[in-house]
Amino acid sequence: MTSYGTDTGGTTMLGRARGVCVSLSLLALFAAGGARSQADKPAEGLDLQRARSHFVEAKGKKVFYTKKWDLSDLPSYRPQQKLSGTIRMWGSNYIVDGNVGQYWEEGFRKFQPDIKFDFQMKTTVAAVPALVFGVGDVGVGRKITFAELLLYQRYKDRDPLEITAATGSYDVSGWQPGYGIVVHKENPLTQLTMQQLDGIFGAERLGGWEGTSWHPEYARGPKENIRTWGQLGLTGEWADKPIDVFGLNLRYHQATEISDRLLKASDKWNEHLRIYANFVTPDGKLGRSLNDDLSKDRYGIAYIAAPTLNLPPDLKILAIAQKPGGPYVPYTMETVRDRTYPLYDEIYMYVDQGQDKSIDPKIREFLRFIVSREGQEAVQRDGKYLPLTAAAAKEQLSKLVATAPAAAASK
Repeated sequence: MTSYGTDTGGTTMLGRARGVCVSLSLLALFAAGGARSQADKPAEGLDLQRARSHFVEAKGKKVFYTKKWDLSDLPSYRPQQKLSGTIRMWGSNYIVDGNVGQYWEEGFRKFQPDIKFDFQMKTTVAAVPALVFGVGDVGVGRKITFAELLLYQRYKDRDPLEITAATGSYDVSGWQPGYGIVVHKENPLTQLTMQQLDGIFGAERLGGWEGTSWHPEYARGPKENIRTWGQLGLTGEWADKPIDVFGLNLRYHQATEISDRLLKASDKWNEHLRIYANFVTPDGKLGRSLNDDLSKDRYGIAYIAAPTLNLPPDLKILAIAQKPGGPYVPYTMETVRDRTYPLYDEIYMYVDQGQDKSIDPKIREFLRFIVSREGQEAVQRDGKYLPLTAAAAKEQLSKLVATAPAAAASK
């Protein structure tokens, strides 16, 4: 693999290292720009954090979409009991850098005025450890990583409860946007399947992971590697041209998520993967050069979060199919929100639960509110994350049924 730029911990990471990684957020992405000479210079970790903080704060209070979905098909929140106490939330800074954390607090306290909130929101990396060591009640952010789940399982001898709080954003870097597969505009290709993406970005493997469980049935051989455009059906001058694969520093959580989605969490990447990372420009801003380099490479392909955001005119986004044969779904706000586009993202809440699956009643009520119509109206009002569909919300509510005593669950 070839590495461009540096991060706080180095340039590349091979192997499993799934988790307590240097999470520089989705800002690590992908607007064109940044001088290549700067990308090749060392990046000091604290300088990167300061540049990231300024970048996020500038976006946090803005509304990025004004579309209003009809959320009347989502279940309305009805308190099952009146509660008091403090809910301690740890994790993603995006919840409080934006407005949604405030909207959730204000909305929930209309129903439960005796509940107070304590927000400790600096980084998703803190979300699960806060539960493990008893300083937090709700951990918020991206999907739990291998190392975080292992930490929880070893201390608790069980799994945390996972609730999807919202769908990721469409075009807001940092707010867990969906991923787009991007190629040069001169590339004749218009669509790919998830299986083909595995062949392009991945390599032969002996198995894969689901959580902390190893699955040898996910093995595949080198014959399924896709290394030329001709293997995807392109002819003429494209037939024998190698596919140049672009991606992110493997210590960024985005690379982990793509591995989970495409490579069966194997971390067996294409041996020629070119990886990119943040750097700091002379004026103290974040620099990014992946899109700039990709736009100059007719034979390149990359996975990009928030792909519509400042996409160079020389690049285009491909439609993706979950299964061979289609349907092939384009990347749009509608298809990300309704989850027909396969590479959508999610915002998760994790809570501790007992061996009997029960959770703290005030936490259960808060989670019921989050996935209700009122909670999702707050998501929509904030204008960055996308509100859950009725089907997704009901799926989360079904998880909460088992966390309450039978009398409460029947109400």
